[in-house]
Amino acid sequence: MNLRYRKTIIAGNWKMNLNEEEARQFIRQLKPLAAEARWCDVVLCVPFLQIPAAVKAARGTKIAIGAQNCHYEPKGAYTGEISCGMLAEAGVKYVIIGHSERRRDSNESDALVNKKVLAALQFGLRPIICVGETLEMRDNDVTLDVVRMQVKTALRGVMLEQLRRVTIAYEPIWAIGTGYTATAQQANEVNSVIRQVLRDLYGARAARAVSILYGGSMNVSNARELLAQPDVDGGLIGGASLKTESFAKIIEAANQQ
Repeated sequence: MNLRYRKTIIAGNWKMNLNEEEARQFIRQLKPLAAEARWCDVVLCVPFLQIPAAVKAARGTKIAIGAQNCHYEPKGAYTGEISCGMLAEAGVKYVIIGHSERRRDSNESDALVNKKVLAALQFGLRPIICVGETLEMRDNDVTLDVVRMQVKTALRGVMLEQLRRVTIAYEPIWAIGTGYTATAQQANEVNSVIRQVLRDLYGARAARAVSILYGGSMNVSNARELLAQPDVDGGLIGGASLKTESFAKIIEAANQQ
């Protein structure tokens, strides 16, 4: 992390977990811990139905509420979808875009990710753009090429003044929900390449201000080592974000860097 130039972000991705009462209780327990997070922003990306309760529970705290997906159109005949305008109206601040599970299960392409990023920015949301490679890609030594292309495509049409609202999360697909984790050196290598892409597109000053997270099974035991890397600016946390105690320890690890 480099606190001189950019913020640290610890974001929980609850996926399809926790009901409304569990969400309220989680936030109540997290409030005093998040209040001590002087050096990092805390985000909880909750299921759509839990957003109103989570926003209300987090009001007046340092906890921001995020969504896990969005649609790129502002309205229309898109059954089952949620627009960025609806999310913003509900009090959402962040939205995850291009998570590997969305790419895999809903066939989301890089081009679709780009449409969602532009829509999120239009409505004042902060997109957390997920990029990452499969195990086959890593074995074939094309990880860096794949990630470069994902970042470039996701940011197509994003203006320099909009980049400050963008967060990128490197999540190797082979480390999502598998218990496997990239080494701290592997994570930093890819994050450094992402920052180089940003530097090529927007210049050094803008690139060094973007928070680039690691999102592949970060947990209590590996958070400190990952967060000590110069280009790992936080985490997009899955399973470890479902229990207040483990999530709080990751926040604490970020605060101590």
